[in-house]
Amino acid sequence: MVVRMRHTRAHTGNRRSHHALTEPRLSKCENCGATHIRHRMCPACGKYRGMIIMDIAARQAKKEKKKSLAQKERTGVKA
Repeated sequence: MVVRMRHTRAHTGNRRSHHALTEPRLSKCENCGATHIRHRMCPACGKYRGMIIMDIAARQAKKEKKKSLAQKERTGVKA
């Protein structure tokens, strides 16, 4: 059996000193100037390192269409 002893406040504080949260590193998009997380695509324009990764306009249109269909279903209007 192992003898267990109580940790002092200093020992506990030294262990917990590495638990601090850090802010995410942000970069500025070269295309639109919006800030985004480093090494990720820009959520505003959909580009990463000059290449189009995602068509944001098409995604937004799809989201609007889905929202309008849900609204019509709630009101009882058939498309």
